[in-house]
Amino acid sequence: MESIAITKDFGKVRDDFPVLQRTVNGKRLVYLDTAATSQKPNIVIDSINEYYRNHYANVHRGLYALSVEATEAYEESRTKIANFINAKNADELVFVRNATEGINLVAYSWARSNIEKNDTILATEMEHHSNLVPWQQTAKFLGSDLDFIKIDEDGQLILDDLERAFSKKVKLLAITHVSNVLGTINPLKKIIKYAHDHGARVLVDAAQSAPHMPLDVQDLDCDFLVISGHKMMGPDGIGVLYGKRELLLKMDPFLFGGDMIKEVHLRDARWNDLPWKFEAGTPNVSGAIGLGVASDYLRDLDMKAVRAHERSLVEYSINELLGIDDITIFGPKDSDIRCGVVSFNLDDIHPHDVASVLDTEGIAVRAGHHCAQPLMERLGVSATTRASFHVYNSREDIDSLVEGLQKTKKMFKK
Repeated sequence: MESIAITKDFGKVRDDFPVLQRTVNGKRLVYLDTAATSQKPNIVIDSINEYYRNHYANVHRGLYALSVEATEAYEESRTKIANFINAKNADELVFVRNATEGINLVAYSWARSNIEKNDTILATEMEHHSNLVPWQQTAKFLGSDLDFIKIDEDGQLILDDLERAFSKKVKLLAITHVSNVLGTINPLKKIIKYAHDHGARVLVDAAQSAPHMPLDVQDLDCDFLVISGHKMMGPDGIGVLYGKRELLLKMDPFLFGGDMIKEVHLRDARWNDLPWKFEAGTPNVSGAIGLGVASDYLRDLDMKAVRAHERSLVEYSINELLGIDDITIFGPKDSDIRCGVVSFNLDDIHPHDVASVLDTEGIAVRAGHHCAQPLMERLGVSATTRASFHVYNSREDIDSLVEGLQKTKKMFKK
């Protein structure tokens, strides 16, 4: 295991998040549900407020000052996020509602035109429903095969299974960068190269990785990548689809209507340039602006430092949780290959009961199947309790979690 170099003090970061200043049930709020959605810093909230107060107008459609200002802010955010993930061109980024919509856009606009009957769509056993159900439906529609790379008992992909999986005619690999249940960080660069060597395109679900570690789409060489803004300190209702320019140029739009057209006649139309041909109708301008500011906020923190901070929390939390009797932790124990997500079960206490007791202590965790029911089946459980971290969390939060779990055990002791 590599040594964890902490290069930045995140002790005061919590102060940037207004909701974390409140109490819940008379207790200091301990927010441990970032894998579901992240809290928002003042700078993001203020940017949205500023837009609505002083610059609100529709974009791309007006020559007056407000519209020009709104358009400039909207497109500037696209450039900011392109820089955040190191895309070659800003026009390779399409604003969508969330990662789910981005995946569906690829499923309809690329897959249905490039995958044929008897071809294979490949995913993994650890996918979120958002990166599974669209491919189930696509495979059914096209008559193509749907296959999966298996995971081992430690919650890591079995890379030896790649040879079996790619023995078929795989046209697309849809793979998560980080499991939202196990925290496993998949070795994407190696897997993407293997897929490309076998003639497949690769879509990456980066909803759980983009907020927590450096992300470089050119270095990964992925063909498509999706991000949800609400998970990386931005507003909800906004996300990003990255696609290689040469692929996006050949794809037809997913939605039709205003602003995605260049020219319309009664019986025909020509599509707009990239990326606007995929952005039909009035976009979520405030969401894009807020997401651009969120990407600036994270970049200013330094994503390498963000990753180091979370690695230290993962290591500390696993060590502390393993000190509790009758606890089962899912996923790899090595913080080198694990993001800030720790799923566990406590004795035979249902995760919903665990979460309810923790809430009385002001601790917010997630309980359930985490939109990954096939993975739950693979793990042999119906649900887990999940604690997930970000830069506003500390060891004090983990200590509170451990104390809350000890209280839970006493309450349910027979």
